[in-house]
Amino acid sequence: MKILETHVYSGPNMYSLSPVIRMVLDIEDMEERPSNLIENFTDRLIEMIPTLYEHRCSEGVPGGFLTRLREGTWAGHIVEHVALELQTVVGNAVGFGKARSADRKGVYNVVYSYLEEKVGVEAGHAAIRIVEHLAYGTPLDYKQELASLSRILDRVAYGPSTQAIINKAKERDIPFIRLSDRNLVQLGYGKHQKRIEATVTSMTSVIATDLACDKEMSKKMLADAGIPVPEGRLCDNREEAFKTATDVGFPVVLKPVGSNHGKGVTINVSTRDEVERAFDRAFKHSDDVIIERFVEGRDHRVLVINDEVAAVSERVPAHVVGNGQHTLQELIDSENRNPLRGEGHEKPLTKIYIDEESERLIAEQWLSLDAIPRAGQTVSLKYTANISTGGTAVDRTDDIHYENIETARRAARIIGLDIAGVDMLTTDIAKPLEETGGAICEVNAGPGFRMHVHPAEGKPRDVAGAVLNMLFPPGAPSRVPIVAITGTNGKTTTSRMLAHVLKMAGRKVGLTTTDGLYIDGKRILEGDLTGPWSARMVLKDPTVDFAVLETARGGMLRAGLGFDTCDIGVITNVSEDHLGVRGIETLEDLAYVKSLVVEVVRRDGYSILNAEDSCLVPLAERAGGQVCYFSLDPDNDVFKQHIGKGGIGVTRRDSSLVIERGPQDLPVLNVDSIPATFKGRAVFNVANAMVAALAAHLSGVSASDIRTGLETFDTGYYLSPGRLNIEQIGDFHVLLDYAHNVAAYRNIAGFIQQLNVERRIGVIAGPGDRRDVDLETIGQIAGGAFVKLIIKEDDDRRGRAAGCTAELIRRGALAGGLAADAVEIILDEPDAVDQALRHARKGDLVVITADNIKRTFEQIVKFREDRSAAASV
Repeated sequence: MKILETHVYSGPNMYSLSPVIRMVLDIEDMEERPSNLIENFTDRLIEMIPTLYEHRCSEGVPGGFLTRLREGTWAGHIVEHVALELQTVVGNAVGFGKARSADRKGVYNVVYSYLEEKVGVEAGHAAIRIVEHLAYGTPLDYKQELASLSRILDRVAYGPSTQAIINKAKERDIPFIRLSDRNLVQLGYGKHQKRIEATVTSMTSVIATDLACDKEMSKKMLADAGIPVPEGRLCDNREEAFKTATDVGFPVVLKPVGSNHGKGVTINVSTRDEVERAFDRAFKHSDDVIIERFVEGRDHRVLVINDEVAAVSERVPAHVVGNGQHTLQELIDSENRNPLRGEGHEKPLTKIYIDEESERLIAEQWLSLDAIPRAGQTVSLKYTANISTGGTAVDRTDDIHYENIETARRAARIIGLDIAGVDMLTTDIAKPLEETGGAICEVNAGPGFRMHVHPAEGKPRDVAGAVLNMLFPPGAPSRVPIVAITGTNGKTTTSRMLAHVLKMAGRKVGLTTTDGLYIDGKRILEGDLTGPWSARMVLKDPTVDFAVLETARGGMLRAGLGFDTCDIGVITNVSEDHLGVRGIETLEDLAYVKSLVVEVVRRDGYSILNAEDSCLVPLAERAGGQVCYFSLDPDNDVFKQHIGKGGIGVTRRDSSLVIERGPQDLPVLNVDSIPATFKGRAVFNVANAMVAALAAHLSGVSASDIRTGLETFDTGYYLSPGRLNIEQIGDFHVLLDYAHNVAAYRNIAGFIQQLNVERRIGVIAGPGDRRDVDLETIGQIAGGAFVKLIIKEDDDRRGRAAGCTAELIRRGALAGGLAADAVEIILDEPDAVDQALRHARKGDLVVITADNIKRTFEQIVKFREDRSAAASV
């Protein structure tokens, strides 16, 4: 089998509103070998992965997939199910998938959900290897496949603390964006964003974090504030260590100054030899070692979030209990098979590993790994009680004494942490420290949440909720308004119009378009930026308080959307463009792809559809929020019925743009006062202005601000590059536009035929990935609109041979009425533009539908400057 393409959809997409992977898979000769024709295929697959029995498949009951296997199903379908189950087995439980034959025999679109992208992609590859192993006998080590997936998951998965916060964010509808391969995450969009890295937040003080890491300094500050801490001092050599331990008084604790997770810590040290060995262990982690008095008592982690105690856990060092039958090593192995234990932080508990410290502690208990502990005997395996070294946790949140709560809160305040793990040693957490002789031994920045979210005993605590309440207090916004705009034509101009209106209303707008990405009116990046990457870039910007996202078909097909929901979704129109590409064959197919923009509209949002487009009206059934319509014709049946039922819409009445909400009319402004409409002659821009006005109105912008915005928006190059830019060169004019499909050429033709000019000269092209019929139609439209035509080709011919698209357009132009001698082919765009400009006469209009807008505009400006300079000589 061969993977032809792999697409990762990290946001809503045409297959699912959740992340999925799509493999285009050629199953080659297995098209002739369904599962029922391969000897013992089903039995061997289920023997290898027994949990596949739970897959319901189309049968809708457990074992349904097995039924399909025995009846006979194809490799693409099998790979889908195996890829899902492999992820589930290693700890990423997923369940959605589908496999459908593609556009040629033996090729399938295999779609399946994922939680971690790298795990999901590799699970697909592993699934193929498994199916090939069962079908052809190719070598395979199934355990090794699982181990490899587990290693990948361990590298890329969120830690338990981060995952807990993200899970709670999902519950509270707070969006998030992963910013790194590990635990750096943005919560919220735009100006409302906060960041977390595990349990360090954007509110965490750097000074406080450094102070928490400096155990000696932090302990001094606590002691100076009257908080009980173990007496101790710093040392940097063995001799001084023993002297310090003697001065402090045995038993003592040795620990590195800047370590965490119990690394290098040794407790209950009582002899010189033990001091020296413990010093060496600690010195590996820090140049300075703390030696302090050993405090009798159990280890408690008091979690303080935003000056409140959110949870308390008693941490119990890693241990096993003897049964009088098994050796200590066998007891450890048995405990490590506990499904709650895993590598690192992947499970609620961590596996227990025996190191030098463990061996020393075991020997102190007069045991060895080969010894058989008596029944009921507790064997300690670690000195420290860290969860990361195999310890367990018992929830004590309801047991802690009020005075201990206040002491923990004071400790967190003194260090200055918004989230602090206060380590409290005491024989009884229910009594004040002064009664038990207890002390606070450390205050930790970035404390782990695992012990509180998954205690071995007791009640889980909603510590992630406390973090989110701190970052986003109840009622505080986490999202910025998002307007997503798509369609065959008009989406770029509508997006720019709306962004301009919002800017005039005082908003900091992030805008994505086909020519670049803009923040508050300034272009940050140049290029076609209408996909999910650019949308996320806008939503990451901390200055943005409103996002206007032009959302193109290509990005949706390649990678889905870059946002989970939007407040307003707009589809301007659907017409013949990109048909025959990526499986989109009909207008209905194209409308289905673009409908994703309105399908993700929030419940309290709005979907804006074109009432005059028969392909879009049916999408009202799939659209989210409240459906609104726009129509150039106020008497359009769909529009009239919608308004008659109390719906919202916008139309043109006489020469006024009017927003209608049931019986209420809101006249916005006269169409003639919108420069971009050229006194109403550019009808397509009238429609674009209507949509921009309605979207702004629904976003809470006042009618006066909408008027100001539309009255100050023109189609000059610097405000709207490549969209009806008209430049004067001496005694003739040039119109520069990005028209690149049939509908756009019809719009341009209709507009220029209303202008009073001597001659209309066209410099045109068509993208190479359009159908032959589309290119011929472009030529036919041009043939009826121009008296002179120069046909060029784009820099990227998109798979066609040089001259091919030009010839198809020429053929159409001749059919449209132009004489052969009025048509010229000059394939290079700059050469074609130069030819038109040099031969233009007084009163002419040269229309250039450019591929490279910036280059062509600069060429026009230079031609004007050179002509002006020559005339002045």
